Amino acid sequence: MKICTTIDEMRAAARAVRRADKRLGFVPTMGALHEGHLSLVRQARASCDVVAASIFVNPTQFGPTEDLAKYPRSFERDRELLEQEGVELLFAPSFEEMYPTAADGPWSELGEESVLSTAADRSVRPTLVTWVTVEELSGKLDGWSRPGHFRGVTTVVAKLFHIVEPDVAFFGQKDAAQLAIIRRMVRDLNLPVEIVSCPIVREPDGLAMSSRNAYLTAEQRPQTLALHRSLMRVNQLVSTGERNASQLAAAGRAEFATATGVHLDYFEIVNPDTLDPVEEISHGALVAVAAYVGKTRLIDNLLLPGSEKSRGM
Repeated sequence: MKICTTIDEMRAAARAVRRADKRLGFVPTMGALHEGHLSLVRQARASCDVVAASIFVNPTQFGPTEDLAKYPRSFERDRELLEQEGVELLFAPSFEEMYPTAADGPWSELGEESVLSTAADRSVRPTLVTWVTVEELSGKLDGWSRPGHFRGVTTVVAKLFHIVEPDVAFFGQKDAAQLAIIRRMVRDLNLPVEIVSCPIVREPDGLAMSSRNAYLTAEQRPQTLALHRSLMRVNQLVSTGERNASQLAAAGRAEFATATGVHLDYFEIVNPDTLDPVEEISHGALVAVAAYVGKTRLIDNLLLPGSEKSRGM
């Protein structure tokens, strides 16, 4: 596996793949890899000639009170896992490489490691001149409770797409709002990349795999199952004929009324493409939930029948 730490290195490696007329698949990650990430790599491996992945903890998608400083980092372990899965190219840039203009500010004075340890301070957040924002969607679901989050996501993903220039990029259905926003960005900007959604990968008890699961204590771990129970309750009602989205959402939210140690952020039933609320689900819908277990924010979702490739549970 070739590891590229600069944009020039990554571009040269990717262009060599294209000159060989090979199909390049791309899996962008922030590291701390788990089976969910590896499932994306395997799908890329199955449908592409060459697979590239990236590891970059993107500071622009974290809010000033969020967990950038403590976000899990395990580069050597991640590198080994990607190599075992047959990834040929790994892009692992520094902050300064990805955001050179922002690095001229307070970040450059502190250095990347110091910045990560003081990331809760708004004064050392990167200040960029150019952002990529999907205005119509970025304030919905996670964007409502995490202002600026999706602007950071779309900016870094657009940069990665321009650097790697993949034929196909693979994203997990767990981040359903992110997936809808990236698809819209690709369509609106005419980016020549196919976006493939991959099913949610779960623990045996139903918890969706996430790098943030590492934050959970032994006491908190069973409390997380309120998210999955809420989705299963909706799924059960749909199977018995309920189609009213308000009734279904109320039933899902009710699962949190007696849940210990869990604070509901949102529970919404929306159109999976526009992220707008729906009144009924006959044509399919996305059931999306976010909740805090202690200080750890977790998300999950369910695609109801009629939605594109209804899967993910």
